[in-house]
Amino acid sequence: MTATHTHIAHAVAALGDGPLSEPALTAHIHPLFKQVLARDSHEIYLANHSLGRPLDATAADMAEGSATWFEQLDDAWGPWWSEMEAWRAATANLLGVARGDCIVPKTSAGQGLRAVLNSYAGTPRVLSTEAEFDSIDHILKQYAAQGRAELHWVAPDAQGLIQVDELIARLDGMDLVVVSQVFFASGQVLQDIPRLIAAAHARGVRVLLDVYHGYGVLPLDLASLGVDYAIAGSYKYLRGGPGVCWLYVSPTMLDAGHTTLDTGWFAKREPFAYRRPMPPEFAAGGDAWLESTFNPLGFYQARAGLALVTAMGVARLRAYSLQQKGYLSDLLSTHGIHHFGVGEEAGAFITIPHADPMALASQLKTAGINGDARAAGLRLCPDLLNTEAQMRQAVEVLAAMVG
Repeated sequence: MTATHTHIAHAVAALGDGPLSEPALTAHIHPLFKQVLARDSHEIYLANHSLGRPLDATAADMAEGSATWFEQLDDAWGPWWSEMEAWRAATANLLGVARGDCIVPKTSAGQGLRAVLNSYAGTPRVLSTEAEFDSIDHILKQYAAQGRAELHWVAPDAQGLIQVDELIARLDGMDLVVVSQVFFASGQVLQDIPRLIAAAHARGVRVLLDVYHGYGVLPLDLASLGVDYAIAGSYKYLRGGPGVCWLYVSPTMLDAGHTTLDTGWFAKREPFAYRRPMPPEFAAGGDAWLESTFNPLGFYQARAGLALVTAMGVARLRAYSLQQKGYLSDLLSTHGIHHFGVGEEAGAFITIPHADPMALASQLKTAGINGDARAAGLRLCPDLLNTEAQMRQAVEVLAAMVG
């Protein structure tokens, strides 16, 4: 256990075993975030569904990774590789996965999607929805434009929701389903994912689940789900910043020997032997999905956030998130502000419909309230660093703008 893990574990242990509460979090968890919480004097941060706020330990972890470079030069690859393997194992553990090699480091979720699309020998027939995140939507459309994928789309229903039954009805003749666990604009949590996966597998169709907007805030057990692939990263609720993402490839897929065109020398068997056989020889398991030289400092960057979420437990964080969303919803209702995304059928943020959400978010930012906006509206997401007083202040400022 690193010094980072020990420090965080002691802070979480001080919370006790009961439900999370604002006084306990303020006393024991907020001190882990002194640097970023110093901003609270002039800004209320309610964009925790976007760039999660880093722990103080993150700066020290990143310094450790770079110091290894300065002090050891080429020998730094030993500890850097160990840090990557520790990150893979910890990520797998958080996702209910027994094998760390099922977690393939990527710099973005989109990179993971491309690796899956490029694992098909022919032109895959892909079923997706019109509600996927922009990057996923853009990649799929470019593959279709280049004749590299045949796309079929499911639209939201009259309420703006994606229905699993509609996806199941369209499975025949497909090769791959690409769908979100939590949809980024609406916050909808897709219901009946196990039924979708079972129906897809019964037809020989694989499923790629984009869990980016739920990872770290909704309990998730990829092994129990039986999903073939999943993509996500540390940018949001894992507090690990950009560039530290992953592709999950199930043991079933790995054991079948599937590989991808998105490859490189770290995917080779014994890469440092510098042998060049034809056809290429791949490393065992998930290492066959590695690519060329990676950025090792990212794993240090993601260390503290991953340790905190693991120590606290995602189920416990989800319960507190629902409590905070309920409080925020009551405040909005008191001021007559229409909103959606409350309760267990939505992710961690609440959305306020507005004719010009981007302008509203900018206006709020000027007033010291940091949220963000998508086409569906203004998004606000409290987390364990936010207080009820901050939420009251934010809603009062918002009410003055839209009232």
